[in-house]
Amino acid sequence: MTGFSSDQTRGASSLEKMLALLDVFTSAAPAWSTEDLIRFSGTSRSTCYRYIKTLQEAGLLTPVAGGAWMLGPRIIELDRTMRLCDPVTIGGGPPIRRLAQETGYSALLCLLFSGTVMCVADIPAASAPAGLFSRGQRRPLFAGAASKAILAHLPPHQLRALFTRHRTAIAAAGLGADWEAFRGALRAIREAGHCVTIGEFQPGILGIAAPLFNAEGGVLGSLGIAAETRSVKPKQRDALATKVMAAAKDACARIAREQPRAARPARALG
Repeated sequence: MTGFSSDQTRGASSLEKMLALLDVFTSAAPAWSTEDLIRFSGTSRSTCYRYIKTLQEAGLLTPVAGGAWMLGPRIIELDRTMRLCDPVTIGGGPPIRRLAQETGYSALLCLLFSGTVMCVADIPAASAPAGLFSRGQRRPLFAGAASKAILAHLPPHQLRALFTRHRTAIAAAGLGADWEAFRGALRAIREAGHCVTIGEFQPGILGIAAPLFNAEGGVLGSLGIAAETRSVKPKQRDALATKVMAAAKDACARIAREQPRAARPARALG
């Protein structure tokens, strides 16, 4: 377990440190003791107790047996609100359901989130192998069709910053060892309108994804399918890519219609 570095501790606000406690709760490590949370936070015992108390009162943490803590029920409530109100989830839902039905493969909807890609909805095929990208999971920007379809459409200044910070990871992902090669690889994805990858996260899995844009043309996320490579003949890939791009185009139109509704201000309480 690693906590804040000394530089991070000095630079982070109290709110950032408190919210960072939520990051340690994963499916592999769902429960944490108070002592471990104190060590992770890098703060004093009294400060971490205050953080835990605040998160508990907000419903973001809940106590369990043995003096441990787990994520709280408020997160379930927030997830329900997202499912019902998020324009991408609502707009992308019908296209991925139709795509899964038409192709017989698993379909997924992803969002760009804090320098990573998060799956926000998935329709698993009946015969889908275990471990496919699913709702709530995050992946890096540099590997997999869902990620590369988004990466290719980020603004140039953002790509330059990413290349400077992650040059080694970018080269390892087959996206180029220098800036010009990186630009060329992303240009090829943009010109194709989709991205195809094989086995980049899970051996034997083929991914095909196309980007999603907001009404202003900014990239929001991606939409795609995942299938066992052996079940897709090479000559079928173009036809599948066409279906994926059509579904993404439909999703973009639906998302554009949903965004103004989601942006309407709530009526004052009371």
